[in-house]
Amino acid sequence: YLNMTRILITRFTQEISSFNPVLTRYEDFEVRRGADIIESSRGVETEIAGALQVFEARDDIELVPAYWANANSSGPLDQAAFDRLADEYVQTLEAHRGAVDAVYFHVHGAMGCTEELDPEGYLLGEMRRVLGEEVPIVISLDLHGILTERMLGHVNALVIYHTYPHVDFVDTGRRAAQLLLRIIDEDLKPVIARAVVPALVRGDELITDTGIYGETIRRAQALERNRVALAAGMMIGNPFTDVPELCSQAIVVTDDNQAEAEAQAQAMAADFWKDRAQMQAPLVSVEAAIAEAKTMEGTAIFADAADATSSGASGDSNAILAALIEAGYEGKVLAPLVDVPAIEKAYDIGVGNSATFTLGGVLDDRFTPIQLECTVRMLASGPYYFESWGNEQDGGRTAVLQSGNIDIVLASKPVFLFDRSLFLAHGRDPKNYDLVVVKSPHCQEQFFVAWAEKNFNVDAPGSTSANLKSLGHTICARPMYPLDRDAEYTGQVQTFAR
Repeated sequence: YLNMTRILITRFTQEISSFNPVLTRYEDFEVRRGADIIESSRGVETEIAGALQVFEARDDIELVPAYWANANSSGPLDQAAFDRLADEYVQTLEAHRGAVDAVYFHVHGAMGCTEELDPEGYLLGEMRRVLGEEVPIVISLDLHGILTERMLGHVNALVIYHTYPHVDFVDTGRRAAQLLLRIIDEDLKPVIARAVVPALVRGDELITDTGIYGETIRRAQALERNRVALAAGMMIGNPFTDVPELCSQAIVVTDDNQAEAEAQAQAMAADFWKDRAQMQAPLVSVEAAIAEAKTMEGTAIFADAADATSSGASGDSNAILAALIEAGYEGKVLAPLVDVPAIEKAYDIGVGNSATFTLGGVLDDRFTPIQLECTVRMLASGPYYFESWGNEQDGGRTAVLQSGNIDIVLASKPVFLFDRSLFLAHGRDPKNYDLVVVKSPHCQEQFFVAWAEKNFNVDAPGSTSANLKSLGHTICARPMYPLDRDAEYTGQVQTFAR
């Protein structure tokens, strides 16, 4: 008989903006348990799918799928909702107490509650308490996660995404699974070094294929490839998650070599710090962008990073729409908006009928609602195909309104808007418009930038603005660049070993 190694698999993910007034509720989380976790991961671009490829290639591994919870990006998680989810999570762990040999746990890293500001640290602490000190735990994280001292105190090792925009979900899960198996098979003694960099960064220089941040990532990848490190990465945090340990940080994991881990983390952090000014987003004012768009022949993309639903914003900003109307822009416009009352009105009056609609500013009062005479062109509901990852998105009840030269696709809840899926699902091809509002910090090359005439990173208001000074951080450690010009990198390194 084979001596089976029982590996518990779990996931608990959300990314929040502390500046979005819309709290995340329990109902906003999708929860899966047991075998459903495995089945729903097959054929989808996820970390667990990557881990499964590694684990299932062995005949001495028994998978123990436990608990899977995920919510779209939004505002802080209501504390009572987190308590309820965390209780479910701990109960699931309790059911496997003393019966698992190792854990693979995927977290995003940029969760935050109305009270608990380090939910991932809390969950890992509970995992340790229930499963014991001897069980190896490997986590994988988004490079926008906030890795805390508490989290590092409970894990044996970790792996981090190496791409932005993120295209290495499967690869990250694969790397995490391979590392976990090496810890078990080879009795590795991982040492984690982290060098904290007091800088928050945004902008196109973070695109790993083309930007300067990519140089740091390739350095981390080389450390892994050359077996200098078991894992390495450069976490840049999520500037919108205002929590005590928000920062950028270089992470290097070695096998029982503290000096190497520290030296490599320090070198990576120092290089990153040197480029901090370059890794800020050059933004163009809405007025200047509109003025230039009026002169263009091809399609103008307005990247509205400030209302990016994938970064934690509410999705109900009408700031660009209002500015286009005020400026008398006459080209064909396509824009998304989260607005439940407007959708209810559209359903009430029906397709083909017209009325005066009040649009935007329902959720976030920094936006002033605007009145527009609109005709209802389409009503829909239910999930639609999400072309980026091959899974489904669901914006709830939806509606398409037309007001003269402007088409507005309304969703009931925030969905990811960095590709064309919401537009295409509602019969609106961005290529047929003169100006498209994309609520994302970066327009993915193949979906917009490759064919559009110009992509404008506009400086609009919102809870995920790349104009970081406009947000109003009150909790993160200071001084912090670019919030404070006098921030300094000291070169200090912390190490963690179990």
